[in-house]
Amino acid sequence: MTEFSHIDSNTGKANMVDVGNKPDSTRTAIAEGFIKLSDVTIAMINENTIKKGDVLSISEFAGIMAAKKTSELIPLCHQLNLTKIDCSAQTENTGVRVTATSKCIGQTGVEMEALTAVSIALLTIYDMCKAVDKNMVIDGVKLIEKKKTNK
Repeated sequence: MTEFSHIDSNTGKANMVDVGNKPDSTRTAIAEGFIKLSDVTIAMINENTIKKGDVLSISEFAGIMAAKKTSELIPLCHQLNLTKIDCSAQTENTGVRVTATSKCIGQTGVEMEALTAVSIALLTIYDMCKAVDKNMVIDGVKLIEKKKTNK
């Protein structure tokens, strides 16, 4: 049976993992997700005619802001000193694909920050387009890559 790292072996209760003895490493994570949109909505995004503003830019900023708040949103997630967050939203034939890269030098990974950036960017697109598209679907939020390089 697999042991869960966030479960105290004595009490069985959830606890934050102590990473204090781990050496600092350069850590990178890449995540992506997709929101399916109508042809009309995609055209409006490309023409920048959504009433709430520039959907792609605002969603990218929302993703960056969210990544910086990840430890406040997800219980037991460590607060990290992020060195870089990149969030990119691009229209495709059937919707918008969001990709986020998070980086830090630290003792634990940054995949939750990349996944949070993608999730909030997609939710921002949803919020900005909900008045014109009632059939949006957020799908495929996933971790693409997780990398650790020892110093």
